[in-house]
Amino acid sequence: MIKVIVNDLMQKGYEYYLTKEPGCDFAEGFDPDLTPKEMLELGVFGGKYMTDCRSEFPEDWYEKAKLCHEFSNPQLNYFKVLASQPLSVWREKGWIYHEDPRGWFQWYCRYFMGRRCPDDERQIRRWKAMKRHIIQVRRNCVSGDIRCRPRQRQALLQWAYDSRIM
Repeated sequence: MIKVIVNDLMQKGYEYYLTKEPGCDFAEGFDPDLTPKEMLELGVFGGKYMTDCRSEFPEDWYEKAKLCHEFSNPQLNYFKVLASQPLSVWREKGWIYHEDPRGWFQWYCRYFMGRRCPDDERQIRRWKAMKRHIIQVRRNCVSGDIRCRPRQRQALLQWAYDSRIM
């Protein structure tokens, strides 16, 4: 077991343990298309996400990551559109688990690295609920036309679904 201590802008002294090997032993039915590293390289969350917590995750995740420390820049997103709501909305709706104050992607990064926590089941249910967007893209877009429904495709990308291959 590896102990991780987090000290970034949103958490000071938060500790958790990695109990699984990175990228292994995911819950049954949880099979994301993309790793956190691939998501960061493709462009997610306007590049603003997790710019202050590099020490928590492998350095190679950041080698080709599209990041912007100052502000969220939709041009850094793969589909060049804004497809997320502000963190304040997530908090109001009760979507934020106290151990992961940045939301689902932070949870996924930590889960991918090997942390398991009481919020895993809820987050995996939320991930599965995004499949409704896959159905909409498939119903309304010609296969391979990545220009069709860019906001929906970007949202799927931010939930580790590879909407480029639909």
